[in-house]
Amino acid sequence: MAQVIRKPTVVDVARVAQVSTATVSRVLNGRRVADPELVDRVRLAAAELNYRPSGAARSLKAGVTRLIGVVVPDLGNPSFSELLRGLADATGAQDHRLLVADAKESQDEERALIQELALHCDGLVLCSPRLPLEDLAQLVATPMVCTNREVGDLSMSSAGVDSYAGMAAVVHHLTGLGHRHLGYLAGPPTSWSNAERQRAFDDATASLRLPRSVVQAGSTSDDGHRALPELLAAGVSGVIAFNDLVAIGALARLRELGLDVPGDISLAGFDDIPVAEFLAPPLTTVRLPTEEVGRHAWALLRDQLERAGRHGTVRLPTELVVRASTGRATGT
Repeated sequence: MAQVIRKPTVVDVARVAQVSTATVSRVLNGRRVADPELVDRVRLAAAELNYRPSGAARSLKAGVTRLIGVVVPDLGNPSFSELLRGLADATGAQDHRLLVADAKESQDEERALIQELALHCDGLVLCSPRLPLEDLAQLVATPMVCTNREVGDLSMSSAGVDSYAGMAAVVHHLTGLGHRHLGYLAGPPTSWSNAERQRAFDDATASLRLPRSVVQAGSTSDDGHRALPELLAAGVSGVIAFNDLVAIGALARLRELGLDVPGDISLAGFDDIPVAEFLAPPLTTVRLPTEEVGRHAWALLRDQLERAGRHGTVRLPTELVVRASTGRATGT
């Protein structure tokens, strides 16, 4: 079990910054300090120690900032936009506002953003965080919720979807159409959702005693476009992409190669982003209740802020949406 580090105090910040505790309090409470160098030293020390004023941790009742920090791995992904919509609706209804930051699929950037936002916000929502558990364990002194990332024994709430069941449904849909060799265009190696989807893909194909192929792709359309030929070379007849963006890139590559979907290759995605049903052909995918995840994330975070130490986990069901991009395997 990961160990939670002792929550740093204003004394620790003063020691690292080599200033008085009074100076630390003035800087972190936004009061004027004449020397800009002192301000920079205090803020750097607070960020290094993951320190935040204790009053902000209870700010839902006290009304200190009414800001919620949100860290997203890729704002270019429409799925995260839907989650933010649900989160913004829920927080806005209770007079809170969001500060949203894009980590650009970088663990280092994600870590820095979490540390910075923790200084200015009542609590944090980490959308599909890419950091290892041992890194997240050092940050749990700040009230926070993870979405689409379960965190085991850490004192942290999580709200997400059942990616495992969603992937299993896609595999059984394709094998029911006669496909006997499936391929998976895998997502980022640091993504917990990708790990769950690949685990389900491996388990489902193994239980049916079918060959399977996995190729590292990523989370963007460019990744799907680049990685698809390697799966085709393995001889697959059905392809499942980590998300719909990857599937869109794969679909474009299939067209360039003169292959028909689903006549030659069946293709499925994950997320059911708005454009998925308007592709040619419309994309078979797994629909996620993404806006609802955002609303649950706020409910869990609010519970932490109102009742310190209270944590929970929400896992919502997914839905397979069958469209024209999947069909019977050739010769069946």
